[in-house]
Amino acid sequence: MSLKQLLGEYEVRLDGKGRFRMPSNLLTQLGDWQHGNFVINRGFEQCLVLYPEPLWLKTTAEIHKLNQYNKKNRAFTRYFFRGASEVTLDSADRILLPKRLAEYANIGKDMILSAYAGRIELWSPVEYDKWMEEEPGDFAELADEVLGESEAKTLEE
Repeated sequence: MSLKQLLGEYEVRLDGKGRFRMPSNLLTQLGDWQHGNFVINRGFEQCLVLYPEPLWLKTTAEIHKLNQYNKKNRAFTRYFFRGASEVTLDSADRILLPKRLAEYANIGKDMILSAYAGRIELWSPVEYDKWMEEEPGDFAELADEVLGESEAKTLEE
């Protein structure tokens, strides 16, 4: 199963049991993945990340290559896997959000799903808005720093 690109920002609501319904547009983008397993874990900047299983396996394969005799590598590995949980879509296209992970990300009833690069970030609206308000003053300068060399190499090929 090839890795897919996912796009979009979606507002969803948790039900009384802590489940959210996957938006239909996102399900369409997931294609065959929607019938598979997902892994959810802590992300950076106090959000959660939902990985379709093929992307999770690819990501963790890179982590497993780290030298576990190195203290920083062990610390990173432990933190990365902390709270990681397998989840699946139920027959109503809902996912049960593990309570401890929801608490970590300050997620209450409402949640923002932000999809990109094959993964879906899950945010509390307050944290998401706070993070997005920190947009750099000069986005073009940031793009040049992050992508400048990459674009130049692509043009040379």
